[in-house]
Amino acid sequence: MMQAKTILLVEDNRQDEMLILRGLRKINLANQVDVARDGQQALDYLFREGDFADRPGQDLPAVVLLDLSLPRINGLDVLKRVRAHPLTALLPIVILTSSDEEKDRLTGYEEGANSFVHKPLNFAEFAETVARLGIYWLATNEPPHG
Repeated sequence: MMQAKTILLVEDNRQDEMLILRGLRKINLANQVDVARDGQQALDYLFREGDFADRPGQDLPAVVLLDLSLPRINGLDVLKRVRAHPLTALLPIVILTSSDEEKDRLTGYEEGANSFVHKPLNFAEFAETVARLGIYWLATNEPPHG
């Protein structure tokens, strides 16, 4: 039996976290969503260190939804460290942020983001955007094996 794909949501804003989870539930997504609330937690999760040293489940999530403005280690620095490690170099990472700065978008892509998505301010648009992300990255996208 195939193990369900996991999403890692890296988001420090509890309200945005709830909106993202609601958007994923809207499409009846049964996949597990693990949440890291700062950049250091995200790295610990991905590399099985710190509080996540004994993390159960599959080795890596199917996709990481990464905010940029995070405590401890910002999203762009998380992205750089993930891309620099052979284990996570090909891991799909979607920057999901309230930033609409061209420099953030450009730097995100230069550092290896697979996608850059601006969080809509309108709740319905936000939920729809997250639902489309879930469908694409979990059901449509075909990641490399291994």
